[in-house]
Amino acid sequence: MARCIGILTAGGDSPGLNAAIRAIGKSALNAYNMQVIGFRDGFRGLMENRTVLLEGEILSGILTLGGTILGTSRDKPHKMPVGSRVQDMTEVMLDNYRRHNLEALICIGGGGTQKNAHRLAQAGMHIMTLPKTIDNDVAMTDITFGFDTALSIATDAIDRLHSTAHSHHRIIVVEIMGHNTGWLGLGAGMASGADVILIPEIPYDIKQVADAIRRRRHRGKNFSIVAVSEGAISIEDTRKLAALQKKKQAAGDSKQQKKTTAALEAFKAQQNNNTLHLSRQLEVLTGLESRLTILGHLQRGGTPTAADRILATRLGSACAAAINERQFGCMVAVKGETTALVPLDQVVGKRKVVPLNHPWIRAALETGTCLGNHIF
Repeated sequence: MARCIGILTAGGDSPGLNAAIRAIGKSALNAYNMQVIGFRDGFRGLMENRTVLLEGEILSGILTLGGTILGTSRDKPHKMPVGSRVQDMTEVMLDNYRRHNLEALICIGGGGTQKNAHRLAQAGMHIMTLPKTIDNDVAMTDITFGFDTALSIATDAIDRLHSTAHSHHRIIVVEIMGHNTGWLGLGAGMASGADVILIPEIPYDIKQVADAIRRRRHRGKNFSIVAVSEGAISIEDTRKLAALQKKKQAAGDSKQQKKTTAALEAFKAQQNNNTLHLSRQLEVLTGLESRLTILGHLQRGGTPTAADRILATRLGSACAAAINERQFGCMVAVKGETTALVPLDQVVGKRKVVPLNHPWIRAALETGTCLGNHIF
């Protein structure tokens, strides 16, 4: 019987997924004589046993394509909507894994996918994962594929906004994705020469941001670009959040727990409109017209950059090689110019945030960028 491995892509789509699928498939077929099947639409496809045989023609011509030919979903194995109920479908997935006599299942995705893949490994599957996300927030790897493409798209978008900001003497506030980490916002802000960069790791003071914009105006600069990571939060709201979390921990009976939980949920919902509120505040504080642009899912789309194609290819081929050597339960991580296998239990439950001593932060400060906090 031919050796067989499976692949699924889960979570948000990301440039480079098809390059990774191609690399795994071609390496497995050409170097190790393995058969490769893909499960459609993430963990749901594994549960419903919807498969496609990944061979020559299907793997040909997908290197440059964005998205994923397998499709994706955010369904979780242990919390799968089935009909009108949410059920734990782990055992069903395990049955399908065994039905195909898989040597291993490769799960490609971000932090949530790493966690769900680890659950399947604990249930008895041979699992390997690849780190994919535009947010670059997966722990224990230097970089994730998808990040470079999203960084290029966000940078290009801000570059284009410079002309309208300059022509109309405006403040342009640009919201950039990031899943509560600042890698994408900081990188795109620096690369495009944004005047203010606000990231979740550094709570900001709105008055300091307004002061920085006013100082630019006094120097004859009649426009400003403010790059804001989704999840960026003010110093004031940071204190409110900490107080609510402390109150929830101290809550005694179930009635108090429900009340504080509801207050926390309401606060988080309010934060969804934080960038719009920031834009309006800056207009009032500076006297300059302010416009908000939310890049949103634009950052996920399109052709992956050469860097992401190469990275996904390296990780995919390294994954096939690891499976051939019967190494399982790991994420294939980037470590400098090489790859390394990191046990999944060292990855799950962690998130890679921007360190406050990171060279990017120092470079931004030394080139005169406002980060919204007097500490810096």
